[in-house]
Amino acid sequence: MSLSNQRIVYLNGAYLPENEAVIPIKDQGFKYGDGVFDTTRTFGHKIFKLHEHLERFEKSLKYLNLDPGLSIKELARITEEVVARNLPLLNSGDDYWVTQRVTRGLTGDDNEAWPDWPNATVIIECTPLPLASRAKYYRDGIQIITPSIRRVAPEMASPRAKTHNYLNFVLGDLEVEAQNSDALSVLLDKNGNLAEGKGSNIFLIKDEKLVTPKEKYVLPGVSREVVIELSKILEYEIKEDDIDLFDAYNADEAFITSTSFCICPVQSLNGRHLKAAEVPGPITTQLINSYIELVGFDWYSQYLSKL
Repeated sequence: MSLSNQRIVYLNGAYLPENEAVIPIKDQGFKYGDGVFDTTRTFGHKIFKLHEHLERFEKSLKYLNLDPGLSIKELARITEEVVARNLPLLNSGDDYWVTQRVTRGLTGDDNEAWPDWPNATVIIECTPLPLASRAKYYRDGIQIITPSIRRVAPEMASPRAKTHNYLNFVLGDLEVEAQNSDALSVLLDKNGNLAEGKGSNIFLIKDEKLVTPKEKYVLPGVSREVVIELSKILEYEIKEDDIDLFDAYNADEAFITSTSFCICPVQSLNGRHLKAAEVPGPITTQLINSYIELVGFDWYSQYLSKL
């Protein structure tokens, strides 16, 4: 790949082609998962809720006591610049994931070979969304499986911080993939209630009432918050609560939310189809349409166009 066709990455003060963005092998983020990140997306090449994502990013940084040496305003400016530099490489019908990442860099004797490396490694980059590989989920609905792996408990490490420690999600995905390569995992919490997937929150609908897991046990997604607000506007009752598999198997509809998925309907949970005759169900469809109207971009059709 020529340099002119490479995406540009921000790394510690410099804008570099991806293959020149080199990080020491002893960086704490690589050695120990000692870092945090946040990710938003573009809609029609415009970044969605960057301020809200960076506010959450700042909370994760404070939780790990990480100092990127940049203000939220500066991170926003750099993020906008990274996207602007990479837009010429993006097809008109595609969009980007946009990610900020900070690790603790090098500590102690680890910086001997890299004496000028800063105390924190700061990366901002973007990647095309996997629209084609996910398109089938919007046509058929997602098959969800709950693996044996549980979500990290709040008293161990807060799920509300978006850290590099995603090993329980990775193990959950591997277990589910071995059973059904078309399914996605949603982990249970330590009490056996639904928690979240790797980068996704889950909602159930029963008797025109919505419920989603308590924030204490999950990362409070920005799209999760959008759906909560849209549900209130549409005058549906919505609450955060413990949701066990009995509740899930008796749900009328279900969907997941995330920055990239937005709202994606669920077809089945552990092989059990939900009650709604069609996917997406009627309330999920209302929320999808409201979300499209909110962002001013038909992301649902964007996914379906890749079938």
